[in-house]
Amino acid sequence: MTKKVTAKKKITPKAKAKTKAKPVAEGRTVIDPNAKASSKDGIYGLPFKEHEAKVVYLPIPWDVTTSYQAGTSKGPEAILMASEQIDFFDLDYIDAYQAGLFMKKESAKIKKLNREGRALAKKIIDADDAAMAKNKTLQAALKKVNSLCNDLNNEVYKETKALLDNDQISVVVGGDHATPFGAIKAYAEKYEGLGVLHFDAHSDTRDAYMGFENSHASIMHNVMEKIPQVGKLVQVGIRDFCQQEYEYTQANPKVEVYFDQNLTRRKLAGESFEKIAREIVSHLPKNVYISFDIDGLDPRYCPHTGTPVPGGLDYSEVVFIINELIRSKRTLVGFDLVEVAPSPKDKADEWDANVGMRLLYKMTSAALASQGLIKLR
Repeated sequence: MTKKVTAKKKITPKAKAKTKAKPVAEGRTVIDPNAKASSKDGIYGLPFKEHEAKVVYLPIPWDVTTSYQAGTSKGPEAILMASEQIDFFDLDYIDAYQAGLFMKKESAKIKKLNREGRALAKKIIDADDAAMAKNKTLQAALKKVNSLCNDLNNEVYKETKALLDNDQISVVVGGDHATPFGAIKAYAEKYEGLGVLHFDAHSDTRDAYMGFENSHASIMHNVMEKIPQVGKLVQVGIRDFCQQEYEYTQANPKVEVYFDQNLTRRKLAGESFEKIAREIVSHLPKNVYISFDIDGLDPRYCPHTGTPVPGGLDYSEVVFIINELIRSKRTLVGFDLVEVAPSPKDKADEWDANVGMRLLYKMTSAALASQGLIKLR
C-alpha cells in the first residue's frame, strides 16, 4: 500500500507502478488508497511516523472501574488490527489519510496501572455497602484506585497537551469512558468555552459511583464540575441513568440532553431527522469536542461493549449528526472513541472493532474537514 521516497532515492518506473501513485515531491510517503492495507504498517495500514502525522491516536488500555463486564482495555489493539479493513474512499470527505494518521504504542506504564487498579477495583465492585463501611482493607483499596485513576488522568493530560502544543490533533482511543478526562481538560484549556458533544447510552453524571471518583459513570459530572472552561455539554442517545443524574442534568443550564426515548418518539411521529440533527447542533458553540462512547449506538453495532443497553442510535444517524456539525461551520477541534471491546470468547469476531475503526475514521475526516485540512465532496 505504501512506499517511502527519499531525496537520495530515484523513483523508477517500476516503483511508480508498484505504488500506483502519481509522482510526488521527494521525501513524501506515497500511498495507494486502492491497495490492501496491513495493520503491521500502522493504523489503517499507513506508514506515517508521529512527527509526520496531523492526527495522533493515543491508545489507552484501561477498564479499572468498569462495573458490568471488563474488556474495553483491549479495545485500542482490536481497533488497530481491524483498521486494515478500511476503504479510504468516502462519499462525504476527501482522503483524510493524506493528512497523516498515526497511533502510538500502548503505554507499558498505563497497562501496569490498569492491572493493579482493576484487581483492587473488582474487590470493591463485588462488595456490598455494609462491607465497604466496615472493611478497612477495602477502604484502603478504594483510596488506591482513586489515586491510580488520578495518575491516568495526569498521563493523558500531559500527552494530549504536548500534541496540541505541537499543532497536532490528539485522539484518545479507549478503554472505558474514564479515559478521556485529561484530554478534555487539555482541549478546554486551549479552546475556552469548548462545547462537548457526548454520544452515549449513559449520562455518566454520577457523583463518585461506588466511591470511584474517576469512574466511567462519572466522567461528564467531573467534566462539568472540574473543567470550568467547558461551556456546554450536549448529550445524545441517553437511555440508562439514575434519578440523581436526571436531576443533575435538568438543573444544569450548561447541559442539554437528547434522551433516546424522546428521539424515538419524535422520529416515529414523523419528524425529520435532519431537523432533529440541526437542533442538536444548534446548542453547540464554535469549537466542539466529541466524546463518543460506542454504546451510544444500537448494541447490534457493539454487542461486546462494557455496558450495552437496548435502543440507541443507528450508525447512519450518528454520521448525519457529525456531518451536520461540519456543515454548520463549527470546528471539530478534537474527539475520542471509548468502550469498544472485542468478543471475550471468539477472537475471530472483530465486529465491534470493525464498527469502531470506521467511526474513528469518519470522525477523523470530519475534524480535518472542519479545520480546512481536507475537503468535503
